[in-house]
Amino acid sequence: MSHEHSHHRLERRYRLWPGAPRFSGAAKTAGLALFLLTTLNLFNFIDRYVLPGVQPLIQKQFGVDDARMGALTSAFFLTYMIAAPLTGWLGDHMPRKPLIVAGALIWSAATLLTAVVHSYQSLLFRHAIVGIGEATFSIFAPALLADYYPEIDRNRILSIFYVAIPVGAALGYITGGVLGSRFGWKAPFYVAALPGVLVAIAFALFIREPARGSADSLAPTAHRATIRGMAHNPGFWTATLGMAFLVFSMGGISVWMPTFLVRYGGYSLTRANLVLGGITIVDGVLGTWCGGWIAQRWLERDHRALYWLSALSAVLAVPAALAAFFGPRQWLAPGILVAEFFLFLNTGPLNTAIVNSVAAPIRSTAIAINLFMIHALGDLPSPTIIGRISDAHGLRVGLAITLVSMVVSGAILWFGSRFAPILPQHQAKGVSHAS
Repeated sequence: MSHEHSHHRLERRYRLWPGAPRFSGAAKTAGLALFLLTTLNLFNFIDRYVLPGVQPLIQKQFGVDDARMGALTSAFFLTYMIAAPLTGWLGDHMPRKPLIVAGALIWSAATLLTAVVHSYQSLLFRHAIVGIGEATFSIFAPALLADYYPEIDRNRILSIFYVAIPVGAALGYITGGVLGSRFGWKAPFYVAALPGVLVAIAFALFIREPARGSADSLAPTAHRATIRGMAHNPGFWTATLGMAFLVFSMGGISVWMPTFLVRYGGYSLTRANLVLGGITIVDGVLGTWCGGWIAQRWLERDHRALYWLSALSAVLAVPAALAAFFGPRQWLAPGILVAEFFLFLNTGPLNTAIVNSVAAPIRSTAIAINLFMIHALGDLPSPTIIGRISDAHGLRVGLAITLVSMVVSGAILWFGSRFAPILPQHQAKGVSHAS
């Protein structure tokens, strides 16, 4: 089959070319879908970041070292990435709405399993089960949102969706630190369970799923719309690898920073989580919003903006993180504040680069592969690696490896900018790949 014939067959099947009919119901429910999915994402990350907030309490009860403590997060991401390929295939062949609801219900139910945790091994099992539910939701939500909004608007929309990550993480830290210190380490895990169930039910009742690919305007070429072609899609792979090295840093820092503040900053556990939670909320909202706004303005002029801004943000975070890890105690909180701001700048742009690099027929699969890679290379190994280095040389040295991965991430993303897809708005202005 010729490349041209394959291209036209895909175009007829998915009707992705400009001028294709749009699903009218999508416009009516897009805002509500964005709100409900963002709310689910918020509770998703509250649940995920309760664990770092209560780590010292768990270590004290079960008598485990830093390496085994880091293995809890590694187990979560192991099941997360194992589930991703299967759920990605399902998302490209089945309606996404029921799959999103099922994923939310799974992680909410697994959260309630904390009530029967009485050993380190049972906690490890509980945390692994949560990864299955979260993987399902994290793959389908951005793919579904991409069918409500065209490529040029997705950076703005996904920046809103992903602002739930820092806010949820911060609330997870605060919930873990405050409730854990007062009522025991199990209590904070229950906070996100019931709201997750209620929002999932609302999503099932009130959201109408749009036609797959109804908002795409880029051509469904073979390398954007087939699994075989994606293997040779440099825009997708450079964004994925750049994100993986960034996630290695962010995952390791997020798991170990509350403990770092206690050990090296002289903070109580409650104060450490309140400070870190406050910084994460401010930086997360401000950084994600600023990054989305700057990238949107930049994207209107240059198709490489999503990659360029993501690369710069990773590199600019290094000096402040270095000051926080190795500087005097008074530099600790300001260093974290500045470093987190730059790390959150790329949240919307980099995820949009992934979504825009492929077409609707394989978008869920592409997001699943992306999640598999970023966790396999990123926050699956990083907490355990940092924990092992910490046991041998101290937590400062353990966290130092995250600085190297930030620089590597920036270099990969800067290189990847040459493969950014040219949107119709840029084509109209005469932009070429050689620009």
